[in-house]
Amino acid sequence: MSDEIPPDPGSPRARFGAEMRRLREAAQLSQAAVGRRLGCTQTQVSRLESAARTPSKSDAERLDILFGSDGSTYFTDLREHIVAHHGGPVWFMSWAQEVEPFALVLRSWDPLLIPGLLQTEAYARAIFKNAPRITPEELEERVKARMWRKKILEGDNPPLFLVLIDESVLRRNVGGPEVMREQLTYLLEVAQQPSVSVQLVDRLCLSGMVGPFMIAKLPDNQPDAVHAGSAMEGQVSADPSVVTSIWNRYEAIRGWAYPDHMSLKMIEEARQEWT
Repeated sequence: MSDEIPPDPGSPRARFGAEMRRLREAAQLSQAAVGRRLGCTQTQVSRLESAARTPSKSDAERLDILFGSDGSTYFTDLREHIVAHHGGPVWFMSWAQEVEPFALVLRSWDPLLIPGLLQTEAYARAIFKNAPRITPEELEERVKARMWRKKILEGDNPPLFLVLIDESVLRRNVGGPEVMREQLTYLLEVAQQPSVSVQLVDRLCLSGMVGPFMIAKLPDNQPDAVHAGSAMEGQVSADPSVVTSIWNRYEAIRGWAYPDHMSLKMIEEARQEWT
């Protein structure tokens, strides 16, 4: 899609795709034929070769078996470089690059912070700079990735974004009063978009205290996908039992949500407190 980050021709992901295409054509194999060997579709193979899709571990391992010789791990090693250059958690890559940009509807819950898609640069920077042992280079990479991720809300056909946020988030000091005031001002602005709904959730709601999550409704009758965060490592899944569990929790949380107009009034009141 037009709002994706154009791949750097010299990036590990672009090299992965170029070498995959070269070896496939040398072997006189179609994309569909390679897809059958990888256990994916022709479209997914095309996206790998054009660097529009991040290869999975199994993609890389199967390509090494298909095109390698003498135990070559070229694709597996190159995938490790792709992961290292992503600027975010490895588990989140498939969500940010292969699910979120194509969703028709995104439903989000966050009990601790403004959700990433609605964060200002200053707010995101304040969060990332407090990550344990983060380097200045890693900080800049993560902030840049977070800002690029927001592009999906700015296109001609953005997803419907339904946001639930614990009301206590409005008064959690992230970066100081100036950062918080800017963040809440932006939240009020983006909530005016017809594709965005922001609802605050009563702080007495305990159903969502297990952590943040998102639910994606995908096109072409694909099953819903979810991602759920945790202190150690998050999870991305389309497993029906996992998706159902997250959906049930979402509905339980939504029952504690204030209406949109009341939520916006509460955000404005909190914004005025950050002086």
